[in-house]
Amino acid sequence: MEIAEYCREIETHLCRKNDGHLIRVTGPSFTLVAGWAAQGVPIKIAFAGIDRYFERYYRKGPRRRPVKIDFCEADVLDVFDEWRRATGLTAASPASDGDGDAQTPEPRRGPSLPAHLERVVMRLSSARAGGTLGEAFDDLIDRVAHHLDAARAEARGLRGEARDRLIERLAALDRELLDHARVALDPETRRAMEREAEEELAPFRMSMPAEGYARARESALDRLVRERFRLPTIAFH
Repeated sequence: MEIAEYCREIETHLCRKNDGHLIRVTGPSFTLVAGWAAQGVPIKIAFAGIDRYFERYYRKGPRRRPVKIDFCEADVLDVFDEWRRATGLTAASPASDGDGDAQTPEPRRGPSLPAHLERVVMRLSSARAGGTLGEAFDDLIDRVAHHLDAARAEARGLRGEARDRLIERLAALDRELLDHARVALDPETRRAMEREAEEELAPFRMSMPAEGYARARESALDRLVRERFRLPTIAFH
């Protein structure tokens, strides 16, 4: 995607989030968004960052003024960091000059383990209540919820190997939930998601070994599956 088109897409998405109020992406804002494109931030990852900012903004009560794209920068870069860690691209960027980390933002510190578990339980309950999971998920969701409740009870005081074992259990639950969701996809939807995952990775493709690209593609597909079913990320990093 050309930078000008990328900026137009961001402007259009921002307009939708602002209930139709148009805030132009020009001048310093254009430079900011063009920088995201140069770093290889996929357009849907940028959208997700903007959405994250608006979610927090809505929680503060009635809005008083339209949001400028500049306010969303930290959230866009946070989501980009998360996406790169998930796909194994933390040391690669199309904007790098060959040393592997040029123009790569520093990863931001995430929530504590107890806070992470609390957020996972809330999002899982929200996904179930919203009807995105369907009855086929019920038994699995019940079991996952039971494990999460137990994990919340023990997480605050855990240290060392005990904490590591809990994190391993969370990763296994996350994988099981994603695998279950993948099976629920019809073939046409899965093919469309695979194409989208490949498009996200296109700026990085030439600099990646085949094995690394295959892993990144699967991780990108996981993100799209998670997004479709509104699944929380149970794994803790």
